[in-house]
Amino acid sequence: MTGDGKKYWLDDHANVKKVIWALFAVCALLFLADFVYHKHSHFEAENFFGFYAIFGFVVCVALVLVAKWMRTFLMRQEDYYDAE
Repeated sequence: MTGDGKKYWLDDHANVKKVIWALFAVCALLFLADFVYHKHSHFEAENFFGFYAIFGFVVCVALVLVAKWMRTFLMRQEDYYDAE
């Protein structure tokens, strides 16, 4: 619930679960759609079933891990930009 007392449709936990399951279903359907079309690939690895989905997931996880590592030396104090 928000500060104005109104209840919105995503405030209900059941609706949030429905959205998450809908996203899972769309991802699964897109993954299975890999059987339907003919690929014009440049590299042999691109012909494997689900290559782009798996590649995208692995790269996304790698980006998160690299960002966590970079945070250790790029992070500044909370009051770094405050004028003294």
